[in-house]
Order: sequence, then structure tokens, then C-alpha cells
Amino acid sequence: QVQLVESGGGLVQAGGSLRLSCAASGRTFSTYVLGWFRQAPGKEREFVAVVSGSGTRTDYADSVKGRFTISRDNTKNTVYLQMNSLKPEDTAVYYCAARAGSYYYSLPREYNYWGQGTQVTVSS
Repeated sequence: QVQLVESGGGLVQAGGSLRLSCAASGRTFSTYVLGWFRQAPGKEREFVAVVSGSGTRTDYADSVKGRFTISRDNTKNTVYLQMNSLKPEDTAVYYCAARAGSYYYSLPREYNYWGQGTQVTVSS
């Protein structure tokens, strides 16, 4: 069982930056693939980024590539999402998710555990 708690969301102007964190419980954190997803009002939840258990492999949605960076610290049971050059279309609730297994997963239904989400609002 893994519990995930996101933090770091907020209101930022276009072009600004935010860093999201997701703290996880559990003793086998390094065995989980971790992903970030987002969901805007009226839209489906979409993939943002994923990181392997070791942290050596990462992948991103085309819409955030070059602007967002996913990373993890297995000593702190935490995954991060550094978001730079934010755009109004990045506005959404951001969720972290976890699942055991081999890399890589980009569909929400492939993840077993979810956080409660954190709101990110980018003003123009």
C-alpha cells in the first residue's frame, strides 16, 4: 500500500515557475514507477511525466517537454515536478501516481495509487 500527498501548487503568472512535490509512504518506494498527471475542468486526466524506480529514465508529454522536469529522491520518498515557462493552458489539478512494475506507464488506468491532487493556476 502506498499513500501519496502532493504539495506545491498555487497561482503563478504566465512564464513563471512552480515546483510540485509528492511525498509517499511505504518502505519500497524505489520499486515504484511514479507519474504526474493533470486534469483541467471538463477534460480527461492526461499524462504529464513519468520516472523510473531508479530515477534514471524519464519521459514527458510533448506539451511539456523542455519546460517540465520530473525527478525523485528515493532517500526522501519524494517525487518532484519542476515546471518552468508556465502557460495558461497548464492550469489544472496535478496528481501524482504510483505503481509497481517495470518502466513505463503513461495511462491513468495503469496506476494503482493516486494522491489527492494539487491545483495549479497560471494567469495570463
